[in-house]
Amino acid sequence: MQSNLATFRMSLLKKCFAAGAIVVVLAAAAIAGGYHWANSPLDLNPAQLDVTVKPHSSLRSVTLQLNRGGVPVEPELFVIMTRLLGLQSELKSGNYEFKTGVTPYEVLQKIARGDVNEYVATIIEGWTFKRMRAELDANPALKHDTIGMSDTDLMNAINAPEASIGNGEGLFFPDTYLFDKNTSDLDVYRRAYRLMRLRLDEAWTARAPNLPYKTPYDALTMASIIEKETGKKSDRPMVAAVFANRLRVGMPLQTDPTVIYGMGDSYAGHIRKKDLQTDTPYNTYTRMGLPPTPISLPGVASLQAALNPAQTTALYFVSRGDGSSIFSDTLGDHNKAVDKYIRGQ
Repeated sequence: MQSNLATFRMSLLKKCFAAGAIVVVLAAAAIAGGYHWANSPLDLNPAQLDVTVKPHSSLRSVTLQLNRGGVPVEPELFVIMTRLLGLQSELKSGNYEFKTGVTPYEVLQKIARGDVNEYVATIIEGWTFKRMRAELDANPALKHDTIGMSDTDLMNAINAPEASIGNGEGLFFPDTYLFDKNTSDLDVYRRAYRLMRLRLDEAWTARAPNLPYKTPYDALTMASIIEKETGKKSDRPMVAAVFANRLRVGMPLQTDPTVIYGMGDSYAGHIRKKDLQTDTPYNTYTRMGLPPTPISLPGVASLQAALNPAQTTALYFVSRGDGSSIFSDTLGDHNKAVDKYIRGQ
């Protein structure tokens, strides 16, 4: 910083002496005043604030945006300092955080570096699209353009062809997304949608042969079920294999997470025999094949498991109670495992 400030001071000296000896005294005073101003702390109110520099702003526009945002730099001096340091073409748009005590020189350097203030939106694997929307709606740093939109309206707004389905479930990749303050929430949806398309296309291209899925969307639906069936990464290829084997032989999937999803808000934390027998489009006990849409937002591990399941003839599995599962080829062996790990408890 000191070397750059020295450059600023020397630039002022050269400019002033170029004007001739008549103004030497006045020049010295101007140099001292300009240097002092550039290095003097600014008093901000409030003591910490954010200022957004808009894209394609001119140097003078940047000074106005700083002043309107609460950073009281002297416009003419800020312009002179920026030009003398050769930074007029280096100023970058974005949201910047400033604290009281920052100097005009530090303000300039921060904007020239593009040291923007980034915010975070985290989408968790296994969330439903409804949960994702609620979390983004509650993010105070986003601009909430999707408030009041239906799922179909939102999908149309991001130009997703699946808008005709009327359901955004499973179509957004769970990840952490960085953004500038007051970014439209539609931007986060677009990025999450594009990333899921990319990850799904990658997994589909590298899929194992002879899978019982007709389309990538079928595979996405299976991945969403795997995501909810087990949190143990090493078990996911086996869970995927069991469900793929059931589809091949014409068995119902009989997976509780789909039933729970179909229950919607009526699900109270536990599933009853009556719930398994109540038909909904998502009840894989009463209906054959895959449910009509995904039931959650799957991550990479579940996508890869769905499209590269383990090589096994297993048709059944049951939780051991520690997060892992035991897999069986026959109903007899499965019932023994149920007696040991479920009824035995």
